[in-house]
Amino acid sequence: MSGGHGAVEGSNKKVALLISVLALFLALGETLAKSAQTDALGANVEASNLWAYFQARTIRSTILKTATEQTALEAPGAPADAAKRQVEEWARTMARWESEPATGEGRKELTARAKAAEAKRDLSLARYHHYELGSAAFQIGIVLASATVITGIAALAFAGGALGLAGVAMLGVGLFAPHAFHLF
Repeated sequence: MSGGHGAVEGSNKKVALLISVLALFLALGETLAKSAQTDALGANVEASNLWAYFQARTIRSTILKTATEQTALEAPGAPADAAKRQVEEWARTMARWESEPATGEGRKELTARAKAAEAKRDLSLARYHHYELGSAAFQIGIVLASATVITGIAALAFAGGALGLAGVAMLGVGLFAPHAFHLF
């Protein structure tokens, strides 16, 4: 009888080691997922702020354009020099608001920055989804491997190990090729 007991004890040690490795990768997957989620939220806020600033610039530019056109229409009744100088000043301001490479706050630059923030957000979200799927595989693998200890059914440990490999694959996809495929 002692031979059978030793085999079960050795098998349980292997299952415990499998559970430990799965838990290690689960912790790694959850850490990567939380980091990707935080990056996605930050990039989303940045993109929203940039688009709001872009809209403000557009509104201000439209108001100045309208004022310029109005002043040009009324110029015959007003001092020509003053109206002309004001129209030219507004035109320079509108041009600066359209593209301002020095500060990066022209509409053209804001558009590029906002699109870059959106791309970063989308990449982080793609990574996040793969990391979460990997974490789910690790969690289910831990449950199956734990059930092996209670039931003695070795197939559950193998299924848990297979899910662990699937989880590692999902972490790899999230890290190296997050846009390779989308499950959800």
